[in-house]
Amino acid sequence: MTWASPGRWQQDVSVPQRLRARSGAAEETMQPTPEPVTVTVARVVRPDRRVAFERAAAAVLAEAANFPGNLGASLLRPGPGSYEYHLVYRFADDDSLAEWERSAQRRDFLARLPGMVEDERYARVTGLEGFFPGPAPQGPAWRSWLLTVAVVLVFTSTFQVLAVPFIEDWPWPLRLLLSAVFVVTALRLVMPWLSRRLQPWLLGSRRR
Repeated sequence: MTWASPGRWQQDVSVPQRLRARSGAAEETMQPTPEPVTVTVARVVRPDRRVAFERAAAAVLAEAANFPGNLGASLLRPGPGSYEYHLVYRFADDDSLAEWERSAQRRDFLARLPGMVEDERYARVTGLEGFFPGPAPQGPAWRSWLLTVAVVLVFTSTFQVLAVPFIEDWPWPLRLLLSAVFVVTALRLVMPWLSRRLQPWLLGSRRR
């Protein structure tokens, strides 16, 4: 770099600018793509408050279904001998989920639960990575959501039908723990195989 060459001087000082521009472009390119988020809330409802709970749950799920970024919401009812309900809802990304969790509609619903609910568990999964050893299929988000809900429903119902009659005298914390262990273990064992079998459907129009 010399003072006698204005053109060269201008070229030298522009090098860091070009590097910063390239670095900025690389950082923008490397930004992670938002992934759908699925939340499942399991609540044990008092037997005498089931009707009131179902009414309140139906109302809040209808609100959630119309909330920006929502990809679906559903209520899984308990099987025979159980009082555990599962509210499942899925949002397009963390930001839309956070907006819902800060919403007045959800606060109103939570304010109605004291006296109805004896226990609750909260589970959150981004995409399907909680159940796959490798990257989750990158297809239409609603298909991943539907598969997740369907499989959770099957395993939850199976547990209610096959196991609950034999453990209905157990303390409810042990029943909840066994239910959670069964469902999560079954998901981890079955979902990798199931996702491979259903990969064409999961990929949908994005399949190449």
